[in-house]
Amino acid sequence: MLAKSVRMLATASLAALAWGGTAAAKVVEFRITEITKPAFEGAVFDEAGTYERVDAIAEFAIDPQSERGRSIVDLDTAPVDGEGLVRFATEVTILRPTDAAKGSGTLFYDVPNRGRNLAFMLMNLGSSADLPETAEDAGDGYLMREGYTIVWSGWQFDAPDELLNITLPVLPEITGFSREEFVFDTAETVSVAKLTYPAADLDPDKATLSVRVTPEDPRSTAPGLSFKYLSPTGIEISRPEGLDAGAIYEFIYPAKDAVPAGLAFAATSDLISYLRGNPGHDAEPVLSGIERTIGLGISQSGRFLRDFIYQGFNADEQGARVFDGAIPHIAGSRKTFTNYRFAQPGRYSRQHEDHDFPGDQFPFSYAETTDPLSGGSGSILSACSASDTCPKIMHTDTSTEFWQARAALVSTSPSGEPLEMPDNVRLYYLSGLPHFTGWQSVSSESPVCRFPTNPISSAPIMRALLASMRGWVADNKTPPASRYPSVADGTLVPLHDLNLPDFGKDAYTPVYNVLQVRDYSALPPKDGSAYPVLVPQLDGDGIALGGIKDPAIAAPLGTYWGWNQRREGFAGGGLCGLTGSFVALPKSAEDAAGDSRKPLADRYADAEAFLKALSTAGNELIAAGYMRAADADIVLKRGEAMYPAQ
Repeated sequence: MLAKSVRMLATASLAALAWGGTAAAKVVEFRITEITKPAFEGAVFDEAGTYERVDAIAEFAIDPQSERGRSIVDLDTAPVDGEGLVRFATEVTILRPTDAAKGSGTLFYDVPNRGRNLAFMLMNLGSSADLPETAEDAGDGYLMREGYTIVWSGWQFDAPDELLNITLPVLPEITGFSREEFVFDTAETVSVAKLTYPAADLDPDKATLSVRVTPEDPRSTAPGLSFKYLSPTGIEISRPEGLDAGAIYEFIYPAKDAVPAGLAFAATSDLISYLRGNPGHDAEPVLSGIERTIGLGISQSGRFLRDFIYQGFNADEQGARVFDGAIPHIAGSRKTFTNYRFAQPGRYSRQHEDHDFPGDQFPFSYAETTDPLSGGSGSILSACSASDTCPKIMHTDTSTEFWQARAALVSTSPSGEPLEMPDNVRLYYLSGLPHFTGWQSVSSESPVCRFPTNPISSAPIMRALLASMRGWVADNKTPPASRYPSVADGTLVPLHDLNLPDFGKDAYTPVYNVLQVRDYSALPPKDGSAYPVLVPQLDGDGIALGGIKDPAIAAPLGTYWGWNQRREGFAGGGLCGLTGSFVALPKSAEDAAGDSRKPLADRYADAEAFLKALSTAGNELIAAGYMRAADADIVLKRGEAMYPAQ
């Protein structure tokens, strides 16, 4: 985002400056580095008018011996100033109405995903994950037309320099072993890999490299497998000849330069506390008129938002609430690999990649549960319940999360019983949708995945849910009822009971990202007992039951899945990424060739009939509160582009 020289300046200021005050964690300075006024080339967003963009550096101080400081792994080893406080900083970008009086009074915080802005792709139908600058970057301007003050800030310490970053102190006293995993999905014989932390010792005999084709296979030092250090943060791996291109390479090595990565939670907590006007901060206010706050996290950042709440950071240092509403989107049952020694917050478990990395252990749900496998008890809300700072929560998942992120554990106990959510929680399942895709996406082929990708975006439903969240936190207006698969009504079933359609082609059997209790005190970790494998049941078209159906899913042109399979030669049969699958319907009975699904011609006489079915499905969602009436036209326009030429 900001130039590297600005990041260096922020780092230097941490060592050089000292601030007064007595709070144990706070924003001590908010340095504006640039104001773009007006933003978006002067575009006017209905009654909210024009916007301006503020880029800044927020600087923080925290007492490592405070209750909050002690919850951050290894913070007690960080360098401190003369007052015994640890200093750190983060980059911040704010979009605010030029006239504050025209704003909605709602601060909308988009937790960056790997330093990027995904909120505009989801909420504004935008096409870029960059921080917005031009009128084109604004997409259709939905967030601005609604008058939100929009905020992003860095939290991931290893994000690329050009994206949103956080600057953390290095911990020189901490050394130890770190683990990396690489899946190259190419046929090259020599591959280069980057390490998250520099090696503490470049002696190759002190590191180990192993390979396996699937996560379940034993780790092997196959003939032809070797590595060499190119630098303290880079290795070159020579791969065994003829080995599967999707093989998993695991590297365990002595590392140094750890950071207290858990400060990511404190930075986000203190920044939002400061921006909303909570007391206890030294920096002069930069916003006015903020009455409520909503946090959105998408994928990695959705996991961060769940972890943020779980670790107690929705209470600021003074005990005040930080987020009034939280929307963890496409997080499943997971948290993050953030508040750990040698953390790697970019990693997350999938069936094939990073399968056994930290960040996915109990608790999984917002309901209080006991786990017979690990022996633990509690919920994501345990800490905020104790401090009376829990936000209102809308937890939203697509079909992908039930396969790759064990989303069934959000609504089902580890022993298999349905759970009742607290009053402040709603669960929404977006049936048949892939993990994340832009509004303009089209189905495409991948050299690694077996089926074409699923192109359907969750934008229309998510825009409606955001509007409902604002009404919920502002006026306590009851949001739409939860819609999420459950074992109680048979919409959530064991994998072996899944009803799969017959495509009249080669046989296929999906697999699942099985979760086990893991002991992370060893590297690699030791596996324990496995949790239940539950997935949404399918209708005759192969589309999942038990959730909200986007009009394109309710009036299908094919089978839409949240999972895909890897092709042979790329760890064949495993789950392939997060793109989902789309298998078009046969156009006519003559084309079916054993396909069990009803042909396209028997569903819609022509494109007009298809659009009518889309409209009917959209109206049903609008009536139930799961779609905005204002978005009916964009759904129909998308449908016109989707209908296949005859």
